[in-house]
Amino acid sequence: MEQPSTGPQVPAVADSTYYLAPAFGIRLVGGLLVLLAVVLVIATVVVAVTGLPTAVLVGVTLAGILVTLAGGWLVSRRVPAVRLHASGYRVRLVRGVGATSASWTDVTRAGTASPGGTPVLIISLRDGRATTIPVQVLAADREQLVRDLQAHLDAGHGLRPL
Repeated sequence: MEQPSTGPQVPAVADSTYYLAPAFGIRLVGGLLVLLAVVLVIATVVVAVTGLPTAVLVGVTLAGILVTLAGGWLVSRRVPAVRLHASGYRVRLVRGVGATSASWTDVTRAGTASPGGTPVLIISLRDGRATTIPVQVLAADREQLVRDLQAHLDAGHGLRPL
């Protein structure tokens, strides 16, 4: 027996993933290098005070370098900064964005602005919160990001393209 049709179906929009721009990924790696330097200073003091062999310090140094390189690679190439999916969006690795995730049905308005000359994407939510994403931090074309966000938002609200 056939199921009755509930009307025209809204086409699904493929999930989208945006990563950090290389310059911002390098900033995060710089932070990891500072952390490595602090760990190495502490390890040096511990080795000097306790009389441990210097091989311990060499081991800590090599392990720290490997962890820093792996962490930098993961942050800049594998961990998405912005994900747009069928039910909503999620922002990670970007400080000061406001609301880091929401469903599309909670979004009341989305648009662009340039406060202080920095182009941002602003997503306003029903409860008064907002997400502000500086477009420069993403390795993406600004116009493509806006079109992609609009397609997800339309699909999330059940709208079909004309």
